[in-house]
Amino acid sequence: MAQLTLDDVTKIFHDDDEGEIVAVDEVSVDIEDGEFLCVVGPSGCGKSTTLRMIAGLEDISSGEIRLGGEVINDQPPAQRDVAMVFQSYALYPHMTVRENMAFGLEQSTDMSEEAIDQQVTEATDLLGIDDLIDRKPGELSGGQQQRVALGRAIVRDPEVFLMDEPLANLDAKLRAEMRTELQHLQERLGVTTVYVTHDQTEAMTMSDRIAILNDGILQQAATPLECYHEPNNMFVAGFIGEPSMNFFDVERQGSTLVADDFEYDLSEETARELGDKTDLTLGIRPEDIEVIDSQSGRHDYEGVVDVVEPRGSENTVHMMFDTSDSATFIATVDGMRDIDWGQHVTVRFPEEAIHVFDTKTGEAVRNRKLDSVEKVEPVV
Repeated sequence: MAQLTLDDVTKIFHDDDEGEIVAVDEVSVDIEDGEFLCVVGPSGCGKSTTLRMIAGLEDISSGEIRLGGEVINDQPPAQRDVAMVFQSYALYPHMTVRENMAFGLEQSTDMSEEAIDQQVTEATDLLGIDDLIDRKPGELSGGQQQRVALGRAIVRDPEVFLMDEPLANLDAKLRAEMRTELQHLQERLGVTTVYVTHDQTEAMTMSDRIAILNDGILQQAATPLECYHEPNNMFVAGFIGEPSMNFFDVERQGSTLVADDFEYDLSEETARELGDKTDLTLGIRPEDIEVIDSQSGRHDYEGVVDVVEPRGSENTVHMMFDTSDSATFIATVDGMRDIDWGQHVTVRFPEEAIHVFDTKTGEAVRNRKLDSVEKVEPVV
């Protein structure tokens, strides 16, 4: 296995009408040997283009891609020790599972039939599809076809797995099951993996680190917890987390953040963190907003429930400040709490949970501290 490095990788497309289109803009990230990196971002952000450049399916406009320290910019796809799994599975419909999985080895290696058959058998055993070996894709379910596509990559025994939204065509239940299976599989094989998805849940639950792209620019590459609790900017803060973080435009006046509908008093410590910036945005995640019985503190406000979305284990509550009929925010409360439309409630924005951003640049000025995360002690 080997480390994969992207060093100022850029991809520019040329369009007759629009001129140059920068799809990927100087992206740099080191992917460690055996690491599972998820690349996420909105549609058109450059994540699939980045994956295709690693695979050699797209030329690089500038920068370097190195695998195990060797520059592979000019190597054709067949010579790069990578295996790609596509969203569409890309199985040959006239071939059996065995033939689909063996085809790549037959075409690109000089392995004997016996060796290829052994590779295929080991992969089907690993994936639990050994009983499907003689079926054709049309006889398989979506989950089974996805396992075959994974098996075709596994038999290559590559240095790097590249996965382009491989679970997107599965239903929600099967997608959740396959997420777990993919994690176990990657851990057992120890293969460096770059996984592209638009689904932040996949990114948060599966990855060692997340690389977040927007408009072709890398916004942050960090662990899921770091991206969630310590976002680099407002884009990351708003993209990671469901429901999204609440944002309020505020103006700092001394040790107070003044918004249209409320004022937020800061402690001396938090005020120092903000420096001399005055044009700010206050952020707080819905699950950090507390719905309490009565107003008793300086960070408590009156609100009115606008919409309640029951989700079973929790309720997503859309509400407005009691002083406003336009500005809305979202709180997440326990599913066993009975809360109704039109109800007047008291909400609390705990200071330890707030984020503050520079409104002009979007950069984070103050984040929640990760050192407050409670660690579960292992059983001795």
